[in-house]
Amino acid sequence: MAFRQVAGVHSVAMRFLACLAAGLALIATPVVAQDQSARPDGLTHLIHATWRIAPAPSGATRFVPPQVAVERQAQASYGPFRVLAGNRAALVDVTDSRSPAQFAAMLRDHPGITTLELVECPGTEDDRANLKLGRMIRAAGLATHVPTGGSVRSGAVELLLAGKDRRIDDGAEFAVHAWIADDGREAHQFAANSPEHAGYLAYYREMGMADSQARAFYAMTNSVGFDDAKWLDAAEMRRWLGQQADQPAPRPEPRLAYLDLPPMLP
Repeated sequence: MAFRQVAGVHSVAMRFLACLAAGLALIATPVVAQDQSARPDGLTHLIHATWRIAPAPSGATRFVPPQVAVERQAQASYGPFRVLAGNRAALVDVTDSRSPAQFAAMLRDHPGITTLELVECPGTEDDRANLKLGRMIRAAGLATHVPTGGSVRSGAVELLLAGKDRRIDDGAEFAVHAWIADDGREAHQFAANSPEHAGYLAYYREMGMADSQARAFYAMTNSVGFDDAKWLDAAEMRRWLGQQADQPAPRPEPRLAYLDLPPMLP
């Protein structure tokens, strides 16, 4: 089985602005934390977290990180999903094997949701479940939206593609990297016609990409190793999706697909 398995495999892109006491100024100081622990399946679970603390701007402006705002507004929680006011929900954490069922429960209880905000999305611990979740998002006809300050990384990028409409605000950021199999081999170590590659390409085509676009996008996501990251800003991601600023992606006819990927590694 192939994985973009790591929660927060690369930098967490939250920008916290502390409230200042009178007369105090905050100096930007990056703090890097790394946790490494063995997973029950023998895989190594790496978490790299970089907190970027911005200096106080001039004037009295205060910036509330989008994840903080979401947690304040949340009316209900379903695993990494938060139900917000109106017709919106947000994704604020890692997806895993439980996420498709949690997403289904959220839509069952809140059938009016039409938009999924991708706010703080480090990736996935289970690629098979993640792609199933993406297909469920598409089948439900939800739009995906990455707000200013939103961070979509690793396997969460596949969920952005799942939106019937996709909106990316300026100030959003993205990170991609190669997947790794449970035997330690990375994407480039598999034959070009392997079922592992075919599963991702099939998903991208289901999300509305032409075959050539799917192959180019997939190659880009695998252009850096599993332990590295290729960072893209909002404009770069829009170009990959064929969008201009503030314009939704074209609306391809959805293809409903709930089948699992072809068998991966034993």
